[in-house]
Amino acid sequence: MNKTALITGASSGIGLELAKLFAKENYNLVLVARNKDKLEQSARELTEKNNISITVIAKDLSVRTSPKEIFDELKEKSVPVDILVNNAGFQVYGLFSETDLERELNLIQVNLVSLVVLTKLFAAEMLKRGGGKILNVGSTGSFMPVPMNAIYCATKAFVLSFSEGVAKDLEGSGITVTTLCPGATKTEFAKRAQMEHIRLFNMMVMDSAKVAEIGYRGLMKGKKVVVAGLSNKLTVFSVRFTPRNLVVKLGKFLMSPK
Repeated sequence: MNKTALITGASSGIGLELAKLFAKENYNLVLVARNKDKLEQSARELTEKNNISITVIAKDLSVRTSPKEIFDELKEKSVPVDILVNNAGFQVYGLFSETDLERELNLIQVNLVSLVVLTKLFAAEMLKRGGGKILNVGSTGSFMPVPMNAIYCATKAFVLSFSEGVAKDLEGSGITVTTLCPGATKTEFAKRAQMEHIRLFNMMVMDSAKVAEIGYRGLMKGKKVVVAGLSNKLTVFSVRFTPRNLVVKLGKFLMSPK
C-alpha cells in the first residue's frame, strides 16, 4: 500500500516540485493550496505519469479554521498522512511603517500559526502509528533579521526554532522533523510579493526543482536542518561570526532595489 504525503502550497514552486518527487516514488498525495483549478490540473498531470491517488483540498491557510478542516476531511476520508510538508507561505515586502497590517497578520497565520496547528494534529496521528516525517520550510532568513522583510524573517526564525525543538521532543518516536532553508528561489513567490526588482533576486537565485530535490533528500535522510545551495550555506555560516549590526546592514542592501 502506498504511503501518503500532504503538501501545502502545492500549486506551484517548491511545493509542486516536491509533489513531483513524491509522485515518482509512488507516494499518494494530498495537495493543499487556495487555487483549486491549479491543484486539479497538477493532480491530473501527476496521475497521468504515476500510478498514485491524489486528494485535492482547496483551503486558504490564512483562515484560522483551515488547518483543522483539512485534518478533519482527511480523517473522514480515512486518508492517513505519513509525511507532512508545511511549504505554504507568503511575504509582505516593504518598510514596516508602510506595509499593510491585515496582510501581515495573514502572513503570520499562514507562515507560523497554521504550520504549528498542522504539525500538532498530524504528529499526534503519526505517534499513534509509530512513525512519520515532517518537512517544514524555513528560509535563509531564519538565521538573520532582515529590514523590509522583518515579519517574514521573524516567522521563518520561529519555524526553524520550533522545528528543532519539536524534533528533539519526538526523538526516538520514529518521527523526524526537517527544516528546509532555501534562499532566493525562482517561483511565483517573488512576483506576488513584488520583489523581483531587489538585489537578492538578481544575485543568488536557485531553481525551485533543485531546492525541492535538496529538501527531499534531506527529509528522507532524517536531517534536522537543510540549507539549500552552497552560496546559501556560506551565507548562513558567515552570519554566526558577523556582528549583528553588519548582518542587518547586509540584509537591507540585499532587499533594496538594484
